[in-house]
Amino acid sequence: MEAVPAHQILDFFRDGFEHTAWRLETRRAYAADEGTEEYRQFLAGVGPPPDEDGPWFVNARAQTQVGKRIERVRLVDKPPSDGQRYLLATTPDNLAAGEDIRFMLRQEAVHLGLPDFDFWLFDSRILARFNWDDASRRMELSTDPEDVVRACQGRDAAWHHASRYEEFTARVRSRM
Repeated sequence: MEAVPAHQILDFFRDGFEHTAWRLETRRAYAADEGTEEYRQFLAGVGPPPDEDGPWFVNARAQTQVGKRIERVRLVDKPPSDGQRYLLATTPDNLAAGEDIRFMLRQEAVHLGLPDFDFWLFDSRILARFNWDDASRRMELSTDPEDVVRACQGRDAAWHHASRYEEFTARVRSRM
């Protein structure tokens, strides 16, 4: 298993895949969001400003403009956590950068037997799990066929059952 340190993760997203990057987001909150002033303002009722020039969005736009796909399924609790509400509020920036993000209620993911951990799947051949508990925050890469096949099965089930952003937010708006 290879590990990519946190400070090199964006480099991996520039050069680490040829066709598709797919993610399952299972966490109720992310420290990278919670540590920002924007997140604190969001909790105080101020909507997040558009972010078109951040490094992630610039890279996502560049990748999708050359035909690569960046896709995610985000799990949402009922009711959504503050972190999930924040991700819903910032999703339009990801969509504008060319990502395709879909949503699913956690109870449905549990019913489907989806993995209960965050991961990226690159080109259906590299599984990347974030080590959130380690202070170094690294992405651990595996090409083990068994790990990759399980991730592909989770991806396929999640993608089939997840809803597009507009559909999901319209359906659950009263609870957001």
